[in-house]
Amino acid sequence: MTKNVLTWCLVALLAGCSSAVKLDNTPVEDRTGAPVQQSANTPRDGGSVTTGGAGTTRVEPVNLNKGASDTAMPAGARVIYFDYDSFAINPEFQSIIETQARYLKTEKTRKFTIEGHTDERGGREYNLALGQKRAEAVKQALALLGVNDAQVEAVSFGKEKPAAEGGDEASLAKNRRAEIAYR
Repeated sequence: MTKNVLTWCLVALLAGCSSAVKLDNTPVEDRTGAPVQQSANTPRDGGSVTTGGAGTTRVEPVNLNKGASDTAMPAGARVIYFDYDSFAINPEFQSIIETQARYLKTEKTRKFTIEGHTDERGGREYNLALGQKRAEAVKQALALLGVNDAQVEAVSFGKEKPAAEGGDEASLAKNRRAEIAYR
């Protein structure tokens, strides 16, 4: 009897932790209107693993001699803001994405992270998933403009790193964002 009760408690716990949020359907389209799909050959973590002969793989070495001062960073903003409960990129932020894409296409060895954030409303798991979707949407928008997938990593901080404290709408709007951070 105790085993049955424990089994049902475990099933209820796992069901409560599940999420219906799908991370595969990011609403980014190319200019023809066709949905964009991630290549099956691209690592999910955006790593720089290359395939050598006979099916072997190797990791590209890090060049410590190349500093950030070698090429000027793009001027302007690196933050894309989102509407409440949305991960669709508003047209007003397209110029930011285009500026960053131009820079990244000239600096093919430059690595960067897209950090997805949400406001404080919603549960932790939901906000982590929404932040990831926001980061992935920006990543796909950059890929459409020719940025190499190996240069970028999309991560989510959910509601853990707010840009502004407070519960007013202005503060909440500043927290619904994706930030491009260069390494």
